[in-house]
Amino acid sequence: FVGDTHGRFRSLRKAVRQHKPAAVILLGDVQPRTPLQEEIAVILAQTEVWFIHGNHDTDTEADYDNLQGSALAHRNLHGRVVEIAGLRIAGLGGIFREKVWMPPDEPTFDSPEDFMRRMGAGNAWRGGLPLAHRSTIFPSEMRALGQLRADVLVTHEAPFLHPYGRDGLVHLARSMGVSRLYHGHHHDNLDYEPVRQAWGLPFAVHGVGLRGITDQDGQVVTPGELDEQRAHRASQMIWPGHP
Repeated sequence: FVGDTHGRFRSLRKAVRQHKPAAVILLGDVQPRTPLQEEIAVILAQTEVWFIHGNHDTDTEADYDNLQGSALAHRNLHGRVVEIAGLRIAGLGGIFREKVWMPPDEPTFDSPEDFMRRMGAGNAWRGGLPLAHRSTIFPSEMRALGQLRADVLVTHEAPFLHPYGRDGLVHLARSMGVSRLYHGHHHDNLDYEPVRQAWGLPFAVHGVGLRGITDQDGQVVTPGELDEQRAHRASQMIWPGHP
């Protein structure tokens, strides 16, 4: 499970050569500078590569096209469950945005179709959602995913255990019966175990740092580039008080 790469894949290529994983899952904010298959061509013969998208993957048309228009576009896990290396992996890309839905508040729009119907064709991009909202989480997507079962849930957005995390993802993970949740977005690898135990959550949660890599048992393979300083910052924060 690979934290936000933001267009730099050197640590990923090195880790694949060294550890030879059965599969790699990118946790969003991939931002390849050329089509994704070109950026990671050297490892594609060695491992499967899957991904979810992050908020920065819709910053520009190039960010979007180099990921969603790449030859690996069919490896997007968003909104589905796929068996990968013997595990059922579920994916939820993107982030919550206030204009659409910021849990626990009631949503303004329930689905992409609802958004387009009410906002009008003038807001369309390539015949659908505006570019920025191609990485927005809609309630309908979470409801549909929550009907499925999985072993692992990967999200870009962080659950409430993170100081800047959001409500809703813990309920989703519980509904799906997962044993682990991995997320990116905040470039942090924090120790969630105390708050997880305090709330009796039946699954482990792992934030993966900037270009960091964590294995399926939650062990750090490659530390994130900001892990040390982010851990110090987190120690000064007040942890959230509700699930």
